Amino acid sequence: MVTIRLTRMGSKKRPFFRVVVVESKSARDGAFIENLGYYEPRKSPEVLSINRERLAHWVDKGARLSDTMRTLIARHKNDPVAVAPAASVPASGAAAS
Repeated sequence: MVTIRLTRMGSKKRPFFRVVVVESKSARDGAFIENLGYYEPRKSPEVLSINRERLAHWVDKGARLSDTMRTLIARHKNDPVAVAPAASVPASGAAAS
C-alpha cells in the first residue's frame, strides 16, 4: 500500500519535513516514490507547501494519507502558501539511498 506521510530532515533540534509518497512498509527516512512538498514547523507561522495536483493524483490512485498529513492539510486548507502551483514544488523525487 502507498502512503503519503512526512519524512524528517534538518539538523538536531531543528526539524524540517518533506511530504513524500512512500510504500507503507518502508522506514520513516527510507526510499520514497515522489516528493510532494515540505513542512516547516519552526517558522512563525508554520509553513506547509504541497503540490495539490500531485496529492490529488496519488489519492485518486489509492494512496492513504497518514493521520498527521490529514491533520496538516485540514489545518492549512485555506492557506495560499499551502496551495503551491506545480512549478514551485518539484513533482518528481529520486529514491533516497
